[in-house]
Amino acid sequence: MRDLFAAIGLVLVIEGLVYGGFPALARKLAAEVLSMPENMLRFGGLAAIAIGVGIIWLVRG
Repeated sequence: MRDLFAAIGLVLVIEGLVYGGFPALARKLAAEVLSMPENMLRFGGLAAIAIGVGIIWLVRG
């Protein structure tokens, strides 16, 4: 359970860096996401999941 909270904390730190440090970039990325087709977003999300699981497997394995 501690690892889950640590992972959530890291996600919030990374998101905060983008929004706090580069707000114009965050707006541009959000606008681009709105114009992307749903299939491309789904593929990107699934790819991110696979990469994340692979990283966790390498670190924890």
